[in-house]
Amino acid sequence: MQRDTLVFDLINQELERQRHGIELIASENFTSLQVMQAMGGVMTNKYAEGYPGRRYYAGCEIVDQTEQLAIDRLKQIFNVEYANVQPHSGAQANAAIALAVLQPGDVTLGLDLSMGGHLTHGSPVNYSGKLYNAHFYGVVKETGLIDYEMLESQARTLKPKLIICGASAYSRDWDYKRIRAVADEVGALVWADIAHPAGLIAKGLLNSPFEYCHFVSSTTHKTLRGPRGGVIMMGKDFENPFGLKDNKGNVRMMSSLIDLAVFPGIQGGPLQHVIAAKAIAFGEILTDEFLIYQQQVQKNAQAMAKAFVEKEYNIISGGTDNHLMLIDLRNKNISGKKAEQALVKADITANKNMVPFDDKSAFITSGIRFGVAAVTTRGMVESDMQFVVNAIDRVLLNAESEYEIATVKKQVNEFMEQFKLYPEL
Repeated sequence: MQRDTLVFDLINQELERQRHGIELIASENFTSLQVMQAMGGVMTNKYAEGYPGRRYYAGCEIVDQTEQLAIDRLKQIFNVEYANVQPHSGAQANAAIALAVLQPGDVTLGLDLSMGGHLTHGSPVNYSGKLYNAHFYGVVKETGLIDYEMLESQARTLKPKLIICGASAYSRDWDYKRIRAVADEVGALVWADIAHPAGLIAKGLLNSPFEYCHFVSSTTHKTLRGPRGGVIMMGKDFENPFGLKDNKGNVRMMSSLIDLAVFPGIQGGPLQHVIAAKAIAFGEILTDEFLIYQQQVQKNAQAMAKAFVEKEYNIISGGTDNHLMLIDLRNKNISGKKAEQALVKADITANKNMVPFDDKSAFITSGIRFGVAAVTTRGMVESDMQFVVNAIDRVLLNAESEYEIATVKKQVNEFMEQFKLYPEL
């Protein structure tokens, strides 16, 4: 077969885009070269429906070993009893948890999408809002912090079957203990989606949900710095509260229900090349170097937040505990959509985002979200955050000036030359 030069040319163009720009999308990161090599390897050829030692196809002896290695490493990272590494994405991990514990119409309670939540936590445009009776809590308007009193009041009134904590645009830590207390009071299960802060939690830099939450889901490609995918974990396995039994009359453990919800519930064959890449990434997370990296992520985020505040940008909640921050741009007289479009012209990528109590639509937004996991992987430290913020500020103040934006783009490209990305390629 002829080499598909059209596609590979586009891949090379994407590599150059990543090399020359400043990546501030909080959901993105750069994997190691070995993670990418595994994803492009021969394990993509193997069908392996089922789980290690319990497959529906022959020839799975080797992929069984890589999947079990991924499971064992993930359990070691978070010191948990159960892990499922098969979900193709965070959204599918979330769907599997819901399928395992909910019936259509069951009441759920999660953080409102417009307040920093996630589509899969009950948004009406998502399966989680279409299949289940989703209700929401928010943040305190004056502080931007989770409104735990509202959460508790809603829980006592609605008596949800499942309380969801976790966010896609919230920069502060979570009080899992307080959430579990009200869940126990009303008879709810608790699920934490740690897709964004997982890397910081892995190294003990943020509160751990595992003591208080029945289920924990995450993506693997944000602060965990692995391939794109999802995982599900439980700190402790437990008998399912629904009384479901296996064919021997024994009550099924929740791990069994979660496994069945992933396969055959929502997925077919797992992506064994991605699971191999997950195993590699999890091995990287177990190193001391990864702790140093996560410490730098926190330092960079705090340095960036400080620089924005000094320029009178309004950070929701006033700062950050993790890797990201959400900025309300209304005092700068620019929408999130316009800010995103102007920044990308300067080779700075970030995403527009609704802010709490936004007066603009989700397609326009009043806010923009920044994250530092990717630029920290590139090697940036606190002092580099000032250049980044200065560049962003100049673009946003001159969003209509092609000359100013072109000037910033040239400065950005020159600045990024010192932070080598995949020099082997």
